Amino acid sequence: MKFPQPLTVKELAGFLGARFIGDETHLVTGINEIHMVEEGDLTFVDHPKYYNKALHSKATTILINKEVECPVGKALIISEKPFDDYVSLALRFRPFESAAVMISPSASIGEGTVIQPGAFIGNHVTIGKNCLIHANASVYDHSVIGNQVIIHSGAVIGADAYYFQRRPDGWKKLESCGRTVLENRVEIGALTSIDRGVSGDTVISEGTKIDNHVQIGHDTFVGRNCLIGAHCAIAGVTRIEDDVILWARVSVNKDLVIGKGAIVYAMSGIDKSIEGGKTYWGVPVEEARKKWKDMAKLRRLIEGE
Repeated sequence: MKFPQPLTVKELAGFLGARFIGDETHLVTGINEIHMVEEGDLTFVDHPKYYNKALHSKATTILINKEVECPVGKALIISEKPFDDYVSLALRFRPFESAAVMISPSASIGEGTVIQPGAFIGNHVTIGKNCLIHANASVYDHSVIGNQVIIHSGAVIGADAYYFQRRPDGWKKLESCGRTVLENRVEIGALTSIDRGVSGDTVISEGTKIDNHVQIGHDTFVGRNCLIGAHCAIAGVTRIEDDVILWARVSVNKDLVIGKGAIVYAMSGIDKSIEGGKTYWGVPVEEARKKWKDMAKLRRLIEGE
């Protein structure tokens, strides 16, 4: 998430009641998670295992729970609870806004777009030209939709990320302040849900078609001209490159890459990154031809007993 205008590290530390290390005029342009950061962003870290990764990431401001040496050109904000302070920044700069009508007056809707009765269009949503939003679809705040997009009934675009931290008294939610972006000519099936980024964007690229009852997690990137079949479940922070086909009921674990042009047959489970240009099947997936050969060998072995 980008701030409306850059803020100094001194101003941000003041909001949090925390102290900082670095030049007080050091500018912060937004907040983001470690896997999404760009220069100018603030990120947080609260475990020694990830200190080095955060300090040497593209982030130029680090919210951290231990005083360490500050890298050149960066700033630190020292916090007892970086997770909680990060959440407070998300809520401060992108708070929840209630809705009074089904189509927010702050939404921007392009020429030729049709919004069927019962559809909900939230605050600060942008919708391009010649789109069709069917009845009872919900487009949450700050979502961005391109031209010639179709969203079928019951779909939810921009729901909160499923992201929680374990606490002694239960689970603490990492509040979402990111967006969901649907590029031109995307089609979203009925009852499909696409979660927004925690603080970055979940992106469905141009020309991709998604079937009914699909779940796509936060901060996932889906490339151009992909097909995603019914009941697929795609965990957060996944990267699916262009021209990928996932047939029905494929499950995809988090933090992995599916290469360009890969095809994955129905009912498969993807637990690791896979190369593009190949066809896969199984749980866990392997190249389909190899999987079938292995099954044939096993069948002959069993029949020979």
